[in-house]
Amino acid sequence: MQKIKRRKVQKYAFDNRDKPCMRVKPGEVFQIETDDALSGMIADDSDKPTVQGFASKHFARLAKATPGLFNPVVGPIYVEGCKAGDVLAVKIDWIDPWRYGFSGVIPRMGPLGDSLRYKECAEGYVHVIEHLPGPSGHTRDGTAKYSETLSWPLEPFIGTLATAPEREVVTSVLGQGPFGGNIDCRDICPGHTIYLNSYNDGGLLYVGDVHGGQGDTEFTGIADETRATVQMSVSVIKNKRLPCVRIDKGDSIVAVGINLPMEHAVYDATRNLMEWLEEDYGVTPRDLYVRMSCDPAFRIRTYQMVRLGTLQHVAGAEYPKSRLFDALAPVKKSAAKKPVAKGKTAKARKR
Repeated sequence: MQKIKRRKVQKYAFDNRDKPCMRVKPGEVFQIETDDALSGMIADDSDKPTVQGFASKHFARLAKATPGLFNPVVGPIYVEGCKAGDVLAVKIDWIDPWRYGFSGVIPRMGPLGDSLRYKECAEGYVHVIEHLPGPSGHTRDGTAKYSETLSWPLEPFIGTLATAPEREVVTSVLGQGPFGGNIDCRDICPGHTIYLNSYNDGGLLYVGDVHGGQGDTEFTGIADETRATVQMSVSVIKNKRLPCVRIDKGDSIVAVGINLPMEHAVYDATRNLMEWLEEDYGVTPRDLYVRMSCDPAFRIRTYQMVRLGTLQHVAGAEYPKSRLFDALAPVKKSAAKKPVAKGKTAKARKR
């Protein structure tokens, strides 16, 4: 199995001029070791780890650049057979977070970065979170130990997953769009399939910024930031173009919207969902439009709402597969087919 070791490849932008660091075949399983979003704020995995902190030379070096050298990613990964104008279907098998993660407060960042009332929420602070192995012996099903009295299950996911754009270079900390990017979407996690547009031959996939867990919105700007090992595979859907990122969770589907302000991200997510369900499942736009307001199973997910540079807000519109089929009109055969990888036959879904 191909594997890229931590810090062997460390990029801070999605750039189609980068030389591929790995070439994989569709369906081939591979592993990536990622660094944390601040490139080693916790320096070791001893019982009393060295924590760099926001007053350290380490952080000053990262922050000196414009934009800062945050969110290192591994890539690009070249997927054989993928062309510009295709879609990559990224399947995540598992994610093993490192022994430690950290969260806290980046100085003067976040919604309380200039607060006079809550000064301690504007000052730099690092909080170490220990990751304890679970029943498997790995952290993939382990526990996040926040303090001696508070713990919760780890829910690791990939915070930054992207393909290289066609005509621009964007940083891995601020780059967002239909290609993915730093969207901190907690549903980009094991067991789910993530769909990203390919704008270049090979797809040119980048992976990084793993979180051990995150609350909705990632309000302060940093979640449970950690190093990790990720096992994944990628397949190719030929001749397909998406308005934005899409996620198949197995029992439900999520269409992502990226925009400012948050309500416009929600509008974009719902339109993305309407287009997806009409094209692939035969649900008419009007039917879904009505269901959004009356069916309790329709949900809006608020993934990222961070005040940092040019970052936009990220929302998801989610609907269960058990209710996908239109109860008001016949299913269109041409639209009831689910996109499949090259070489497979799509079967029309039965009502």
